[in-house]
Amino acid sequence: MKTIMIAFDWDGTLMDSTGQIVRCLQHAALQCGFKAPEAQAIRHIIGLSLPNAIRQLFPDANEPEQALLLQAYAAQFRAEPADAVDLFPGVREMIDRIAPFVRLVIATGKSRVGLDRVLQHMGWQNRFADSRCADETRSKPDPSMLLELLRACPEPPAQCFMIGDTTYDLDMARAAGMQAWAVSWGAHPLDLLKAREPDRIFNSVSELDTALSGICRGVTHSGA
Repeated sequence: MKTIMIAFDWDGTLMDSTGQIVRCLQHAALQCGFKAPEAQAIRHIIGLSLPNAIRQLFPDANEPEQALLLQAYAAQFRAEPADAVDLFPGVREMIDRIAPFVRLVIATGKSRVGLDRVLQHMGWQNRFADSRCADETRSKPDPSMLLELLRACPEPPAQCFMIGDTTYDLDMARAAGMQAWAVSWGAHPLDLLKAREPDRIFNSVSELDTALSGICRGVTHSGA
């Protein structure tokens, strides 16, 4: 029985999509008559729900303008080919290797439509046991999406893991009582991640793969 839950963020953690998000948001801003935000500013809001991200990036935009920005971003994102971005090297093999031993879930700032689209493209419709998207519950760093995912997990939160590339992921994990693991190859710089004092920081997919394989071996030996 798969009892330990491992939750992954998506953008910047499993998929190398940070550049695509930056590109689409900058395009949306220009299309709606706003100055395009700097890439660094956009990288900082990756992981939040899109409405929250728009409010932070465009604080002077009124509600109708925010709605137009949301629509422009969504249209630009849909216009990009599904293969415009890919998983980070080694991620597919890592996920396929650990999937038989643990309960894999996704906790992401993407919309449900966006996540389903990319999972279908990857052939991963059935790879994850469950998922929560930002348009289905409260946005990170609120712990709601993790708490909802934990309802189907028999293990206590402290025995489960949240893996992400932003401070929002780490704060969410802490608030849910889960172990917080950070990866350094995503949206937020290493100094911001370290300031949150995650339980572990990984600098490569291979390092993360090794750690997760160790968890799977423990599950196998315990008979879970």
